[in-house]
Amino acid sequence: MTRVRYGPRDAAEMAGARRAAVPEIWSTGLVAHWESDPDAVAAVLPPPLEPGPRPVVRAAVSTVALHGRPLGAGSVAVAARHGGQDGWYPLVMPMTGERALTGGREVFGEPKKLGEVVLEREGLVIRARLARHGIAFLEVRGAVARELPLPPPAQRLDFYFKFLPAVDGDGFDADPLLIHCTRTERVRRLESVTGDVVLRESMYDPVADLPVRRLLDLTLGERATTQQGRVAAKVNPRDLLPYVHQRYDDVHQILDRPRPPEASDR
Repeated sequence: MTRVRYGPRDAAEMAGARRAAVPEIWSTGLVAHWESDPDAVAAVLPPPLEPGPRPVVRAAVSTVALHGRPLGAGSVAVAARHGGQDGWYPLVMPMTGERALTGGREVFGEPKKLGEVVLEREGLVIRARLARHGIAFLEVRGAVARELPLPPPAQRLDFYFKFLPAVDGDGFDADPLLIHCTRTERVRRLESVTGDVVLRESMYDPVADLPVRRLLDLTLGERATTQQGRVAAKVNPRDLLPYVHQRYDDVHQILDRPRPPEASDR
């Protein structure tokens, strides 16, 4: 009988899949940091996360050579703190491929969504954007200014919430989890970029609520990253429930009720 590929794998096959070596993956990415409104940054953080030492937003727009298949990967995150550790809380992570999207969402609870991620370079000119539903909610335009010294390998901590909405629409199926994901990053090329970060209004990705008060830095680099996650804490469902709409496009979805009719609809 021909093997049925949806059938079960034996123990050796499952163990082999876990032990399979992952080749080193390098990405080319534009990273921007800016100071924003401290009240706005604090407002998007679900407990037990707290604001970081400064109201900083981090945006990344990257192209990844993933097993010969180009992948666009983006992120917009705010500085946060938990248990005395400083890190980043991503609000949206557009991906151009389904495999990268589902894996990160199901394993770590990353807020990944299918979207458009573009990073282009023509000579010294750089263009980058993150877009969904036809709206480029973040765009960077600039030019390479100079090459920078390579930094030593460094670690970055990201915070995620892993949860499953309840089948009956009321709360969660189980207690949500706060995930600490530690990323170790190596850089083999780094350049300073002079330019601007433009945020555009989008009802689906409202990063425009985190205005650019002062652009801190803008760099273009080639990076390789490894990651390791762990469950840091169980989260009180009542604390997280008001923020669940961050994960979905329809901000009314968590309310589980239709929009009341407006006067013009009657």
